[in-house]
Amino acid sequence: MIATDSDSDSSPQPCIKCQKQGRPVSRKTVLLMVKPAFLEQAMHGNYRFCSVPDCAIVYFEEEGNQQFTIDDLRVRVGVKVTEDPIPLCYCFGFDESHIRDDLSRTGSTDIPQRISQLIREGLCACESRNPSGMCCLGEVNRISALL
Repeated sequence: MIATDSDSDSSPQPCIKCQKQGRPVSRKTVLLMVKPAFLEQAMHGNYRFCSVPDCAIVYFEEEGNQQFTIDDLRVRVGVKVTEDPIPLCYCFGFDESHIRDDLSRTGSTDIPQRISQLIREGLCACESRNPSGMCCLGEVNRISALL
């Protein structure tokens, strides 16, 4: 069998800065997140989300031709920032400070339960509002347990 270019290396290129593979994210999510000046550049390709906290790249094209950094986006990316506000839930606007405030006031937080209820009611839009294109609830629960 003769190898073609597409047979020789079909795996996506890793992030050019941190060398992690990242997870696939829809082009729609990328287009919704980038600043208007970058829309044309994001129109083509298959993208991945880089969740490495100290890597400035948020999205990179699988062929390695294009990447977008934290400065290219319209929103703050919670996993990439360390100063308040640190976004957690992009659909309903919760950030780490909301959980910290609940915990300091009452010793607990009901934010994960409130988000769960809203999700059950079909009111979330994670694929459109969260830069990772994923539901935030796992991260909200993780941060709630850590704080």
